[in-house]
Amino acid sequence: MRHRCRVKKLGKPADQRRALLRTLTTELIRHGRITTTLIRAKALRSEVDKMITLAKDGSLASRRAALGYMYDKQLVHALFEQAPTRYGNRSGGYTRILHTIPRRGDNAEMAIIELV
Repeated sequence: MRHRCRVKKLGKPADQRRALLRTLTTELIRHGRITTTLIRAKALRSEVDKMITLAKDGSLASRRAALGYMYDKQLVHALFEQAPTRYGNRSGGYTRILHTIPRRGDNAEMAIIELV
């Protein structure tokens, strides 16, 4: 039964949506904090949590899965070095979403998503 098991479409086809989430994940891990719309931030949260969980595992299969998802090879290596010490005692919830003022052009709900 697949009732209510939908993903946020973000107004894009599947390939563009996947590319957008990959880019946002890469940039969030690179900068630690980005500003985006609230819906994108909520969709991004699960992807970033998956990458950090893979980095905490640290196995070769996890590293290859992360390299296949994220765009920057050096960033993946840095994440795999830092994640076990930074998030070792945390069992989830690696991101925080802060609501900000609406965007001026189209009044879209904006948010800041950051790594905890």
